[in-house]
Amino acid sequence: MTITYDDFLKVDIRVGTITAAEPFPEARKPAYKLTVDFGPEIGTKRSSAQITRHYALDELVGRQVLAVVNFPPKRIGPFTSEVLCLGLPDAEGEVVLVGPGQTVPNGGRLY
Repeated sequence: MTITYDDFLKVDIRVGTITAAEPFPEARKPAYKLTVDFGPEIGTKRSSAQITRHYALDELVGRQVLAVVNFPPKRIGPFTSEVLCLGLPDAEGEVVLVGPGQTVPNGGRLY
């Protein structure tokens, strides 16, 4: 399926810095609760991420990630996920987070 550039622009993908990472024992699949700072325009948002295979909680804080910030909030058990942190599958299908190769200002939009 081919889309137009205008279709692409509808998906608002921004960079943010993880400021907190917590266990999410209530999740059906192993996951963490992340708090991500997207800068002054968007602010701080929360996300549930199934990234326990490759990341320990203490190594996530300070890491920059890309996330879709204009999806509606999604209820996951007792938690509301406000953004979708993006990742790619490794050879076993486990999530590897997507982020910039260098530090960039929070809130920058992917283009």
